[in-house]
Amino acid sequence: MDLYKIKKDTLDPIERDPFKLEREIQSVVESNVETLFGLEFISTEFSVGDFRLDSLCYDNVTNSFVVIEYKKGSSYSVIDQGYSYMSIMLNNKSDFILEYIEKTGKSLKKSEVDFSQSRILFISQSFNSYQKNSVNFKDVPFELWEIKKFSNNTISLNQHLSSSKESIQKIEGNKNSVIKNVGKEIKLYNEEHFTNNLSENTLNLWNQLKEKLLEFEDINFNYTKYYIGFEYNKTKVCGINFKKKKLDISIHRGAISKDNKKSKNFFVLDDPKGVSKDFSCTWKSGTKGHEYWMTYDEKTNLDYLLFLIKQKYDSLIN
Repeated sequence: MDLYKIKKDTLDPIERDPFKLEREIQSVVESNVETLFGLEFISTEFSVGDFRLDSLCYDNVTNSFVVIEYKKGSSYSVIDQGYSYMSIMLNNKSDFILEYIEKTGKSLKKSEVDFSQSRILFISQSFNSYQKNSVNFKDVPFELWEIKKFSNNTISLNQHLSSSKESIQKIEGNKNSVIKNVGKEIKLYNEEHFTNNLSENTLNLWNQLKEKLLEFEDINFNYTKYYIGFEYNKTKVCGINFKKKKLDISIHRGAISKDNKKSKNFFVLDDPKGVSKDFSCTWKSGTKGHEYWMTYDEKTNLDYLLFLIKQKYDSLIN
């Protein structure tokens, strides 16, 4: 990615200012991991077994651990290291839970963690073509992120995305390999996970909604075990929950603490037709999370549903 500064009618290129040390990248990411990835930072240089993991984080959306590794140079195998780290996590689950409890001071039970959605993020100033091709499968639980620093103190972060529909499990011949063993527990979800068993009418509803949502700027879909998240800048605009004959749409409002204090930017929906319902659930801390829920079926006015969703979207971009 190249950056330019506008001076009247001309563009002046902004020069790159590469990180000199791997530790510089780590420091920037760990200090801003919530902003960059929507994750909760737990600890740095976490030792488990014979490995030392650069950054350990927790994803409160999927209730799973995320390991971040920082690389300078390209003389390493993403596949080998990634599966080794994933294997050490799955074989030492209690160590990860204990690290979370000790570092955050919060409780966490094994039953509350979904290890099947664990991930490894590799962050580097560049990846070579071999490294990119090695993760070009639909079910590799790793993400490659290229980070760039520029002379005006600007950072760019871009993910290398795979469009492959091939499974790495099909090309790995050794049934007892680390890849096979990790693949038995780790699951990656995609659109097909939600649409395979839908009725034709419900599938049509989803395709119509998806087509409209894709018209929003700077958005992406996040596929979790239970729903598809429609996101702007890694913040959920709404969740799409799939049922056989309908879709349930949830718009996050915010949280209200035990002493009745609302979270920052607590969202209030303008719903003159009254199609949404306020739903709340109590978190471990005693705080209540609030969402608006609404049904999308053949009787739903799609334009009105989009009017409601766009209110949340607009609240995030303004």
